[in-house]
Amino acid sequence: MPNAGQPDRALLLLSLVPGLGHLLMGWQRRGLHLLVFALGITLVLVGRWGPFRAGLAGPDIGARLASLFVIVSLAATATFSVMDVRRLQRADPDAGTQTAHARSPLRIARRRFAAHRLAVAALYMIGFLYLLAILAPILAPYDPSAIENVLTTRYQPPSWDHLFGTDDFGRDLFSRALYGARVSLSVGFLAMVVAIVFGTIYGAVAGHFGGLVDNVLMRLVDVIIAFPTFFLLLMLVGLFEANIVFLVLILGLTSWTSTARLVRGEILSLKEREFVEGSRAIGLPGHLIIFRHLIPNALASVLVTAALMVGGMVGAEAGLSFLGIGIRPPTPSWGNLVSAGQDALLVAWWIAFFPGCLLAITILCFNLLADGLRDALDPKTLMRKYV
Repeated sequence: MPNAGQPDRALLLLSLVPGLGHLLMGWQRRGLHLLVFALGITLVLVGRWGPFRAGLAGPDIGARLASLFVIVSLAATATFSVMDVRRLQRADPDAGTQTAHARSPLRIARRRFAAHRLAVAALYMIGFLYLLAILAPILAPYDPSAIENVLTTRYQPPSWDHLFGTDDFGRDLFSRALYGARVSLSVGFLAMVVAIVFGTIYGAVAGHFGGLVDNVLMRLVDVIIAFPTFFLLLMLVGLFEANIVFLVLILGLTSWTSTARLVRGEILSLKEREFVEGSRAIGLPGHLIIFRHLIPNALASVLVTAALMVGGMVGAEAGLSFLGIGIRPPTPSWGNLVSAGQDALLVAWWIAFFPGCLLAITILCFNLLADGLRDALDPKTLMRKYV
């Protein structure tokens, strides 16, 4: 056995199998997480070798990225496993900082979040859905847009050949749902990023400078809020050609106001704290105070809002696509898949049922995740249980 603080090279070599080194050291939970993830990616690589190789060498950028993701994921997981085991081996239990580290706000928040079982399950489900979306070109058993022998393949119920059945054109719904996940989840996440980034900066500037700047900026927010958001979306999407980039920008730039008002309120409270007054006293510029001190301390509320917003964005995109003014066929999204099945509910219930279930599960998971983040990051109760 090596001395304390020195890495065991044999254990590091075993750690190239992700999670194995952690299991041998007694870190069962982290080891199982790494091992299950690596095993799942390996099964995809072995079981779908044909689509993986075709995607890696083919011209489709989406299939190429999916194939590269498999390689990068395995390499990154193995690298993280070795580096983390090395870090754990070098940790000195007698260093005197372990207690302070165990009681750090981040560690306490992680423990509180882990205690929220529904939120943890929701986080795993969200990760699984995004993984399916990324690997859609490899996992999809059929071409999602292929139309062959409509008279013999249309309206087939769920079976082993077609897990979600087929639609009125004989297209495999499981493949279309996987590709639809790429569209719906990507639009939801990217629109959230646009709204959160813009709203956070906007609210931080208004709250930090105050006075006339605050009044002008917040009155503009009031004007935007006065317009019904969904009807504003209908008008904008109806006037311009809808595509993924356009939907991301429109959804993001019409949903930032709630974040701006939330961040402004947090900043108004934070800017009177001693650390901000000290930053001003030493002559720190306003933009550095905003980005180094105010915004990082307001991120707890922003994270909860972001989790809720992704589910809302996914639902908004599905609503627009359901009405026929969002993502239009033949490009699949969960919204237009549900819309395609509304006229065939009596003869082919599965067309709308499975995409609708995926949509409902996604929105529910993001709501549960936001609930868990709110409990874990609540500053009023953060230090009660572990301090």
